[in-house]
Amino acid sequence: MRQRSKCASLKPNSISSAANQENSGGEGESSSRDKNVALIAKRSSYVVFTLFVLVIYGSWGVYHYQFESLPAPLALEHVGKRGFSEHEAMKHVEALAQLGPHPVGSDALESAVKYVTETAEIIKKTAHWEVNVEVDRFHVKSGANIMVGGLFKGKSLVYSDLNHVVLRITPKYVSEAEERAILVSSHIDTVFAGEGAGDCSSCVAVMLELARGVSQWAHGFKNSVIFLFNTGEEEGLNGAHSFVTQHPWSDTVRVAVDLEAMGIGGKSSIFQAGPNPWAIENFAAVAKYPSAQIVAQDIFSSGAIKSATDFQVYKEVAGLSGLDFAYVDYTAVYHTKNDKLELLQPGSLQHLGENMLAFLLRAAASPSLPENKAVESNEEKAIYFDILGTYMVTFRQRLANMLYNSIIMQSLLLWTTSLLMGGSSAVISLALGCLSLVLMWIFSISFSVAVAFVLTIISSSPVPYVAYPWLALCLFGAPALLGAFTGQHAGYIILESYLARTFTERRRNLPANLQTTLAKLDAERWIFKSGLVQWFVLLMLGNYYKIGSSYLALTWLASPAFAYGFLEATLSPTRLPKPLKTATIIIGLSVPLLLSSGMVIRLSATIMGTSIRFVRNPGASHDWLGNVILAIFIAAVVCLALVYLLSYIHISGAKVPLVIATSSLLVLSLVAVWGGVVPPFTEDIARGVNVVHVVDATRVNGGDLEPVSYISMFSTTPGNLIKEADHIGEGFACGRNRYSDFVTFSVNYSCWTEKDAGIGWLKSDIPSIHVAKDTRGENRETQVVIDTTISTRWSLAINTGEVGDFQLKDADSDELIPLGEKSSVDGWHTIQFSGGREAPTKFHLSLFWSGNSTRTASAGDEQLLRLRTDVDRLTPPMETIIRKLPRWCSLFGKSTSPHTLAFLSSLPVSF
Repeated sequence: MRQRSKCASLKPNSISSAANQENSGGEGESSSRDKNVALIAKRSSYVVFTLFVLVIYGSWGVYHYQFESLPAPLALEHVGKRGFSEHEAMKHVEALAQLGPHPVGSDALESAVKYVTETAEIIKKTAHWEVNVEVDRFHVKSGANIMVGGLFKGKSLVYSDLNHVVLRITPKYVSEAEERAILVSSHIDTVFAGEGAGDCSSCVAVMLELARGVSQWAHGFKNSVIFLFNTGEEEGLNGAHSFVTQHPWSDTVRVAVDLEAMGIGGKSSIFQAGPNPWAIENFAAVAKYPSAQIVAQDIFSSGAIKSATDFQVYKEVAGLSGLDFAYVDYTAVYHTKNDKLELLQPGSLQHLGENMLAFLLRAAASPSLPENKAVESNEEKAIYFDILGTYMVTFRQRLANMLYNSIIMQSLLLWTTSLLMGGSSAVISLALGCLSLVLMWIFSISFSVAVAFVLTIISSSPVPYVAYPWLALCLFGAPALLGAFTGQHAGYIILESYLARTFTERRRNLPANLQTTLAKLDAERWIFKSGLVQWFVLLMLGNYYKIGSSYLALTWLASPAFAYGFLEATLSPTRLPKPLKTATIIIGLSVPLLLSSGMVIRLSATIMGTSIRFVRNPGASHDWLGNVILAIFIAAVVCLALVYLLSYIHISGAKVPLVIATSSLLVLSLVAVWGGVVPPFTEDIARGVNVVHVVDATRVNGGDLEPVSYISMFSTTPGNLIKEADHIGEGFACGRNRYSDFVTFSVNYSCWTEKDAGIGWLKSDIPSIHVAKDTRGENRETQVVIDTTISTRWSLAINTGEVGDFQLKDADSDELIPLGEKSSVDGWHTIQFSGGREAPTKFHLSLFWSGNSTRTASAGDEQLLRLRTDVDRLTPPMETIIRKLPRWCSLFGKSTSPHTLAFLSSLPVSF
């Protein structure tokens, strides 16, 4: 009888029958009986389509529930005087946001500090009668934060005339509570470019509402709670540093919690914790809506994200452990005009407030706070993650080591046993399966990266997806998937060819058509198992380097391996292969997707949002670089997450539909970008630019009679500025012809105009660098007087190739930077100074030259000192340009950026 099956999964008995006849020894009889058997190894395309739908919509559902599901905002009458009310907190956000931008040194910041002080006094008056509430308006005359590593390597961050508000809540009748405190901290100041509704008026508002609620609970506490509302964070974490080094209450702090924002609204998640695991473990025990991922901590601590928070000061300078929270929704509005109240999502403050209130109540009542100087221990490091924003898992690295080592040893044992029983054929099959992995990665990355280069040719902006992040998934995800399948299928064909020869040699009694079918089925299974090898290698590497997010590799290895072992695996070398069951992929991927899909989607959106500030030195990197990084990231996600699912396609009818669908999606996306159907930026998600009125006096000492003045426009976002310059007019020219050295960064590509650039400033505003005394000899010493005139925000670079050490004092001879070893970057040490309205503007700098640098001859154009002073003022030509700035653009602010008016000056080596 002739039997034919359209789907191998419908006829497993035919294969088993052939195997039984082979094993029975009746070769002649079985051969004649089976030669007419024709099985077709083909899986229904509808099954594959259904699996893709489940993965895509399941992942999106996980993301939505985990990160977009916010609690309802509550009013004061709903929560009572001891609860947290978003309605009350929003009143504080509105009051601070309506002040507009309030950077350090501005009148608006003084108004913001005054508002926080007055609100704190009201909390003090209405507190429970068994509670002491102290409000201290802490003024800092001066200080210096000299950090040798990370983002601030090679810098001294000097501050002056800063005002903070410190509020301490202690139980009246527990005297020792004053000696043990939990610190909650955030900053009042903003960058000059935005009102800071997210960064960080939302944090300040949450703290004020928390302080109101805690002041009604504190009579049962064993510890005090300190709320620090600092200023100067945006200029280099100066507020946190001044508190831990100068405030008398800082010595009592045992745990520090920092509230930050890298966007506006959404769920405020923990992205740093430790080094002592006490805080994260107690948070996990009580948080109502936990949101925390150690993956974010691994990425942040790696330096991939060029940013820093006050938590770095608390951890490195004060030796404290604790938690670091941040809002990351709408990452693209960070430090722009769009950090505004209208984008703050309802429920955002309620989410953070309820989590923090529960944690503070537990921590303040705890008799066992960690010791002050925390010593980081890999074995005691906490590994943490939340499940759907509802449950939180924490465990120590010690337990992780035991668990990972156990899984690794069991995997090695199973693989070794399987390969020994399968012989050389199994070893070669596994090697060819791994070859398919290598080809999958090569093709996926190549296809995706190719699109990154194409975008720079066809698009007006190299990052056309910033306003619509889903477009990046089409532009890079489609080619990544197409490439991954192409590479894996190429490996599959090689593997199938080898297995077909193997079946011909080892099972000659089987019909040729059956041998072909079995080779396809066996190749499919080896491709699936090679995916296990991929995650097994990642688990070993993560375990070796003690990477916290290695738990993801564990789940992506263990869950599919369990499903395969439970439903598919056999150690019998005589059993013929069967088609993989659909249940295997569903069971195997359920847990990994539940734990990682939402986090990956959020991380992808964050990476896309950071594109507006990707370029740290405008024009110094290629426009395609950011796209290449994003393309590689998306390709890696596709190769890691879909390695199992892709193995189900090779014997299905879905190959051609998959190629057509992904190719069509890619083409449509490219056409949409090329035709400008989807704008790269909008009024709410704007491109970051800097427009600066520059007065360059660096050549005055070299013989020029007059300083050069021009208006410069450059961008932290990849891409040229021709479209923006044409929109503004005003005689802008764009290119690389005008290199600008802004001391803390350089500009290789910009647009500039000299139209009316000579008005709006005075020569008396130009800073001066005057050599007061130069003692030459074996130990050369030079005394320099620096006058920044009208600026209380400036940056000074010192040539460490010539200068071995230096000391900085203000006009009152108060030492700001002492003598001592200092780090440098590219031969320069940079001083960044920021201060309030009463900060000094005259300084004495003592330079102690290196032993080989007692120069008297001309050193050409080489500079000893480079100075930039900033003024937050719009000159008449700047007002015109800012008014004409396209709506899709926004001024972008950060600690190293100049304000709208900048003066450049220098001192040559040969002065």
